[in-house]
Amino acid sequence: MQDRRHFLKAAALGAAALSLDGVKSAHAAPFVKKDRSTKPIVLSTWDFGRAANLAAWEILKKGGRALDAVEAGVKVPEADPNNHTVGFSGYPDRDGRVTLDACIMDEKGNCGSVASLEHITHAISVARAVMEKTPHVMLVGDGALQFALSQGFKKENLLTPESEKAWKEWLKKSEYKPVMNIENSSYGQGSNPTTFSPRMLPGNQYNHDTIGMVAIDANGDLSGACTTSGMAYKLHGRVGDSPIIGAGLYVDNEIGAATSTGVGEEVIRIVGSHLVVELMRQGYSPEKACKEAVERIVKKGPERSKGLQVGFLAVNKKGEYGAYCLQKGFNYAVLSEKENNVLIDGKSYYK
Repeated sequence: MQDRRHFLKAAALGAAALSLDGVKSAHAAPFVKKDRSTKPIVLSTWDFGRAANLAAWEILKKGGRALDAVEAGVKVPEADPNNHTVGFSGYPDRDGRVTLDACIMDEKGNCGSVASLEHITHAISVARAVMEKTPHVMLVGDGALQFALSQGFKKENLLTPESEKAWKEWLKKSEYKPVMNIENSSYGQGSNPTTFSPRMLPGNQYNHDTIGMVAIDANGDLSGACTTSGMAYKLHGRVGDSPIIGAGLYVDNEIGAATSTGVGEEVIRIVGSHLVVELMRQGYSPEKACKEAVERIVKKGPERSKGLQVGFLAVNKKGEYGAYCLQKGFNYAVLSEKENNVLIDGKSYYK
């Protein structure tokens, strides 16, 4: 009888312990269930995004914040004198003035933006300063420059001799005929992923484009950045989608993040990046969400869409990613523990 009592007591204590373990597991479930197999991860538009990804990865692989990673990443093409579509050495507007647009957004919905900023290489860092040090979201033109200088940013001439030469050549005819996918014109077999050197296509104009970057850090938090020198030889004061939250970039930490590239006017018309994120909220995969956004651009301007390029890139909270574009030629770079900075061709609406 004594042995039986000891047995029952031991069984009861064991059951209680199992019950407590179950409670502990239940409380720990949100942490345990985090799937870190796709985190961290960073994605960016175009082949020059590969060098940007490497800089972002240095922060992500150490457990750093996605916001710091995307800023560090896009600063690489901003400072590259051989990249004429972003930052320093960007092609000027038709008045010969290099103006930059950029925005940044973090996991908490904080965001900052600058448009038509002159004389400052790292527009993305000024955008972050707007986000963190002012009550505003966007500063433009002279106001953006005044703010940047007050924050200690260095004023410099962004129009390099090479860009100035190209602009003066353009002035001879002053024709505005943007070329699609100019970003890929110098890349081929064996290209160095840490450099970018665009070339002039005979008989055509230099075009522009954006680097858009989205990332998830080890904590599962998302951030994004977008920066550009805008369309080459644009009207002075023209602003595209890149600095506009919801158009060129949007981040929702519950759902995912999206960015865009190409002719910004078309992206603005559909508030493209916000649309992509909202479609993912409805259950669309990143690629299908990007495709739906592209199809909406076609629906709004079927004839207009045939002669231009727009691409969307997105990642959801799970780390699943995808892209879609109007024309063939758009690509994006992916870097994670599973993807070794691979360059992927986006699927296109027009074949």
